Amino acid sequence: MVTPEEGSAILAAMKNEQEEGIDTLEEWVAVPPADVEPQAGARLAQRRARLWALVLQARFIENRVEPGVGGWQVMVPAARLEDACRELRLYVEENRNWPPFLPPVRPMARNTLPTLCVLLLLATFHNLTNLELNFLGRPVDWLEIGSAHGSAILRGEWWRVITALTLHADALHLMSNLAIGGVFIVYLCRDLGSGLAWTLLLASGACGNLANAYLQLPSHNSVGASTAVFGAVGILGAISMMRYRHHLRRRWPLPVAAALALLVLLGTEGERTDLGAHLLGFSFGTIFGMFAELLVGYLGQPGRLVNALLALTSASVLLTAWSLALTSSG
Repeated sequence: MVTPEEGSAILAAMKNEQEEGIDTLEEWVAVPPADVEPQAGARLAQRRARLWALVLQARFIENRVEPGVGGWQVMVPAARLEDACRELRLYVEENRNWPPFLPPVRPMARNTLPTLCVLLLLATFHNLTNLELNFLGRPVDWLEIGSAHGSAILRGEWWRVITALTLHADALHLMSNLAIGGVFIVYLCRDLGSGLAWTLLLASGACGNLANAYLQLPSHNSVGASTAVFGAVGILGAISMMRYRHHLRRRWPLPVAAALALLVLLGTEGERTDLGAHLLGFSFGTIFGMFAELLVGYLGQPGRLVNALLALTSASVLLTAWSLALTSSG
C-alpha cells in the first residue's frame, strides 16, 4: 500500500524527471566549427568531430556527436557552449603545427666521389696485403698482426679492433663487403657528410670488435669490414627512427625493425660468418646513429671544415693503428 504522501512524492519526482528531460533536450546546442577554427569552414568531418568530442571529454565537458546538415555536429549543453569553444580553440592553437613538418633532405652528392675513393683504397689495400712485403727486414704477415684476435686484444693490442676492419680473408669476402656495404656507406656519407659518416663507421666497427673480443673465447679471431658495414645499417636505422619519430607515431620502431631484418638476412649466412661482430657492430651503430642525429638536429649538419677535420682524425687513427701493428710485430 502507498500512502497519499508517498504517492504525491512519487508523482512529483516523475514530473521533475519529465521536466528535466525536456530541459535537457532544449539545452543542447551544436558547437559552431567557425567559432573554433575559422579557416576550416562551417562543415565538420566525422573524424574531426570525434576528435573534438575526445578533447571535451578530457576537460569534463559533456558532449555527443550527431550527424547534421552537410556534416557532423558536436553537441554540448548550452550552459557549457562558451567553455567548449574556448577549450577547442586552445587545443587547435596548441596543435596547429603538429606533427612538425618533415625535415628537409639535402643529400650531399659531392660526398659520393670521396666515399667511392675510400672504398677503392680498401680494395687496393687488400691487394697490397697479398704481396710479399718486408718491414724492417722482416716479411709482413698482415692477417697475423692485424686481425681481431681475442686474446691479443685483451692483452692490450687495442689497434687490432681497427686494423681488422681493413683486412679480408679473400677477394670474395672483400667484394661482398664492398657490394653490400658500399650502398649503405655511400648513402650515409651523402646524408651526414663523409667525415662524420666515416667517424661513426670506424667507431661502430672498433667498438663492435672490442666488445666481441670480451664476449667470445680468447682464441676467437676475425677480419673484415662487415662489422662496420652493419654499423652503417644500424646508423641509418637509428637516423630514420629519430628523424621521423613524430610522423611514424606508433610505427616508430619500423626503421630499426627493417635494419634488424637486414641483419638477419645478410649477417647470418655462411659458415665463417661472425654473427657476434655483426650484431655488436649493428648495436653500436644504432647508439652512435641516435646520438649523431640528436647532435645534428641541434647544431645542424657539419660544414666542410668540420667534415674535413673528422675525416683527417679517422685517417690518423687508422694510420696510427697500423703503425703500432707493424712496429709491435718487429
